[in-house]
Amino acid sequence: MAAALQATPLKTLAISRRRVGVAGVRQRPMVASFRCSAAARSYNITLLPGDGIGPEVVAVAKDVLSLAGALEGVELRFQEKLVGGSALDATGVPLPDETLDAAKGSDAILLGAIGGYKWDNNEKHLKPETGLLQLRAGLGVFANLRPAAVLPQLVDASTLKKEVAEGVDIMVVRELTGGIYFGKPRGFGTNDKGEDIGFNTEVYSASEIDRIARVAFEVARKRRGKLCSVDKANVLEASMLWRKRVTALASEFPDIELSHMYVDNAAMQLVRNPKQFDTIVTNNIFGDILSDEASMITGSIGMLPSASVGESGPGLFEPIHGSAPDIAGQDKANPLATILSAAMLLRYGLGEENAAKRIEAAVTATLNHGFRTGDIYSPGTTLVGCKQMGEEVLKTVESLKEVAAVN
Repeated sequence: MAAALQATPLKTLAISRRRVGVAGVRQRPMVASFRCSAAARSYNITLLPGDGIGPEVVAVAKDVLSLAGALEGVELRFQEKLVGGSALDATGVPLPDETLDAAKGSDAILLGAIGGYKWDNNEKHLKPETGLLQLRAGLGVFANLRPAAVLPQLVDASTLKKEVAEGVDIMVVRELTGGIYFGKPRGFGTNDKGEDIGFNTEVYSASEIDRIARVAFEVARKRRGKLCSVDKANVLEASMLWRKRVTALASEFPDIELSHMYVDNAAMQLVRNPKQFDTIVTNNIFGDILSDEASMITGSIGMLPSASVGESGPGLFEPIHGSAPDIAGQDKANPLATILSAAMLLRYGLGEENAAKRIEAAVTATLNHGFRTGDIYSPGTTLVGCKQMGEEVLKTVESLKEVAAVN
């Protein structure tokens, strides 16, 4: 896993520009710069456990973060806040002002999961998921980075044939704050026949497309130099503009091999021949769908982390799995995606490379030792629960020697 994630060292992106104020006081970095380590290596982390299995996996990840940081000379100070369904129950809103203010004032945010059956019938503004959308908008994070790499230890867990899944290593760069999820007009009405209708708007500006495309080109530059832009330009005007802007921007990145693919074909190719992809960039709704599809190639969404970043301010780091209310509180959740999200937080949020490597190496070693939660279990391995998996990772984090040389 360490190798897969380290294939995209975003803190060295060419578009990054670190800003230093009077007397060297650190200010917020530009997009995708992700803080570099400073002399005072102390950071404030906001934890948002959320709903379902969120509190379980965040508790495990917090312990791993603390230990890995301490072993690498990093002090992490944590504060925990409510979001989603838990916030609805306690405060009546899915994102309390207190939570957003705390998140904005921190160096990075680690989120567990949001949602559950209990709130499914709530009005839209009172759904847990609305809190997540408000959080992303409030933080100004527009680029969602979703790695999907098939680990050698788990290749047999993939639903695809081994020869298809083996060696897959994809990064999906999803635009996060525009498109049909946010476009206006939206709502309900009636048509000229008097029938009820619901409508949404897929809309992107040139600047929104350019900024996500730049991030994707830079990600591809740090990986294998291939970028596939996914759209529906044969039908949708918003996609026609998307393709035009991405194509124009390619002239600034002559070392990157750019291709375009319609989203329906991309969905098919991901299961037919996923190794053809390196980095994928796409809009909000297509990225939502394709990143979940790509994640299942790996065998379990319980293994995959993500990062969401913006032009300034802290990043949001979270596992891609949902709240899984059916197994909440039963010690069955896989905490590895959240632990690996914590590693992304250290690398891309704080610039603490060695601590991130230590966590990733510990996850790989724990898997090599044969420990598995139920979602990735296979005969011949050791079935463990959420807490024990965390304990095994902690043991390995502590036992690892100097990791600076780990690649």
